[in-house]
Amino acid sequence: MESALKPFRVLAYVVGCMLLVLCVAMVIRYGFGNPALSKIIAPIHGGLYMLYLVAAMNLGMKARWSWQYMLGVMVGGTVPFLSFFVERKVSRRVQADQAAVAAEA
Repeated sequence: MESALKPFRVLAYVVGCMLLVLCVAMVIRYGFGNPALSKIIAPIHGGLYMLYLVAAMNLGMKARWSWQYMLGVMVGGTVPFLSFFVERKVSRRVQADQAAVAAEA
């Protein structure tokens, strides 16, 4: 499960940062009439978000999460700053699950 956690954590931070940059680009686009930055950032963020969804699905399948929890984690990448909190919560949950499995063995 650790092999699925690392890509998820990296992508959660990258997607969170790119979402903040995208918000700035949208303000520049619609507030100041300059669409150049958003035309570059939006497709990059979209591609990275797709990778985030795959990483979340991979981790969720390996950790045997419910579909509701997995969907909540996936939606966490759509709200600015939320992906940082979701990443921390997911990391703690996975590490606690690994500790519980190790204690049983």
